[in-house]
Amino acid sequence: MTDQLNGELLTFPCEFMIKVFGHTSPDFLPAVRTIVKKHISDLTEEAFIQRPSKDNHYVALTFTVHAESKEQLDNLYRDLTASPLVLMAL
Repeated sequence: MTDQLNGELLTFPCEFMIKVFGHTSPDFLPAVRTIVKKHISDLTEEAFIQRPSKDNHYVALTFTVHAESKEQLDNLYRDLTASPLVLMAL
């Protein structure tokens, strides 16, 4: 449903790509997966694409979720950015 009265740019449900950045750490990917699974239960582990930075100090995770609502995305972003392992989520 498009909510043009509230200025919504997305029509839900929709596929939505998210990118999460953090320091290279063995804990980063599992932590992000745990947070995402709390909000998007049907996302597989294969859905996460991991790319290290040139100097291997940082890592970016990209994944696409099936979002049911703006509230669902807002809650996911809120939890991701609250994690001390996450530097940025786009």
